[in-house]
Amino acid sequence: MSFIPGQPMTAVVQRIEIQKLRQGDNLILGFSIGGGIDQDPGQNPFSEDKSDKGIYVTRITPNGPADMAGLMMGDKIMQVNGWDMTMVTHDQARKRLTKKKEDVVRLLVTRKSLEDAVKNSMGGQHIRKPH
Repeated sequence: MSFIPGQPMTAVVQRIEIQKLRQGDNLILGFSIGGGIDQDPGQNPFSEDKSDKGIYVTRITPNGPADMAGLMMGDKIMQVNGWDMTMVTHDQARKRLTKKKEDVVRLLVTRKSLEDAVKNSMGGQHIRKPH
């Protein structure tokens, strides 16, 4: 998905709700993120055109809260609890995800396989012309 700042974009999204795991004073989500408008998008292994400064899931703890909720490595996080995550710094994204008062995180994510499935279902209908 190529993204041009300031231009409307279409994304196939999935809602994922993660119940944080409480360990003492810590609330565990079970995943790590990469990216942000303050990071080098060329270092992002999930960005197709190497100019995408979005927030991506870079690691999932097996059997952790995020894994159990269906989050996948490479998912691009579009929203966290209603907050837009498309133009945030890495630190802003981390803070949004780790708020102490929130036991549940509701994510809106997009992933390559979702986009491909929709493109294939839309573009896969070929009309044969009679010879």
